[in-house]
Amino acid sequence: MNFIEQDIKGVWVIEPQRFGDRRGYFSEVFKLADFEAHVGHVDFIQDNESFSRKGVLRGLHFQRGEWSQAKLVRVSQGSVFDVAVDLRRGSPTWGKHVAIVLDADSGRQLFIPRGFAHGFAVLSDVAQFQYKVDNVYAPQSEATLRWDEPALGIDWCLSRDEMILSEKDTDGLSLDEMTPDFLGF
Repeated sequence: MNFIEQDIKGVWVIEPQRFGDRRGYFSEVFKLADFEAHVGHVDFIQDNESFSRKGVLRGLHFQRGEWSQAKLVRVSQGSVFDVAVDLRRGSPTWGKHVAIVLDADSGRQLFIPRGFAHGFAVLSDVAQFQYKVDNVYAPQSEATLRWDEPALGIDWCLSRDEMILSEKDTDGLSLDEMTPDFLGF
C-alpha cells in the first residue's frame, strides 16, 4: 500500500496495491500493521455502508465532542467526490479542506481523523460507499456544516440542479457557528 499524507496534517490517501489477471484482481484494502506504521493507532469498531444514486450529496457531517469519529472511507462501486474539512480548533489548517475523487476503479481510500466534517457527492450513476469508524453513532452529538459554506469554496463537481440533498444537509450550520463550545474538540 502507498500512504500519502495530504496538505492537512493527519489526513491520508491510501492506495492499495492490486494484483490482477484475466479473472479480475485481488487487493488488501486494510492491513493493521501497515496502517499503524504510517497513520498511527486507531481502534476501528464499526464498518458502515451507504448506497446512493448520481447527484446525492451527503454532508458535511460530523459528531461533536467525545463522540467525534475518525473514518477510513472508500468506494466499492462507482465514484464520488469526497471532502474533509478541518474543524480542529488551534489547527493551522482550521476551516481548510481536502477533496479527492474516490472510485472503485482506483481503490483509493481516504483516512480522516477526529475533528473533521466529512461529505461526498456521487459522480457516477450509483455509488456504494464504505467506511470504518472508531466511535459509535451518537445522534445527540451529530451536526452538519453547510455543504455550500462560502468560506470553504468547495466545487462539488455537480451543478446545483443535479444535487439531491436531505433536509439535514440543506439546514447545515455556517463555519462561523463552529465555536469551541459547540464543537467540543
